[in-house]
Amino acid sequence: MTHFCTPVLRALVAATLLLATLAMVFVTINTSRAAGALAIGACGAFGEAFDFHSPAQARKSALEKCSGQACRVVAVVRRGCAALAVDFVNGCGAHGWGKANRLGAAQNVALKSCYRDGGKQCVIRTFFCDGKD
Repeated sequence: MTHFCTPVLRALVAATLLLATLAMVFVTINTSRAAGALAIGACGAFGEAFDFHSPAQARKSALEKCSGQACRVVAVVRRGCAALAVDFVNGCGAHGWGKANRLGAAQNVALKSCYRDGGKQCVIRTFFCDGKD
């Protein structure tokens, strides 16, 4: 009768458990940095931050990167996406922003908001996704 607990089988089981453990650690580390923020200011100024441990850290970084007047945080995301659209013809004119679980949806919201604001040729100026696979 053959015994199923051979040294080779034990080594295979140990290796499988080790790989599963490493995968779980990687996923935990990868998703623990899942906060992002979008700040906007006058004339198309913006700052973006992603892969931060907390929304507060992301907000602070986005504001620091926004180099225009009247910068303010308009979107905070956790494992989501954000986008900013501006009018290509007049960068100091119409603009819009959006956030969503998927990039395409965030960009669509930003573009629609820009057109509602009076934009004639709205384009995506920046976008990011945070903590996505």
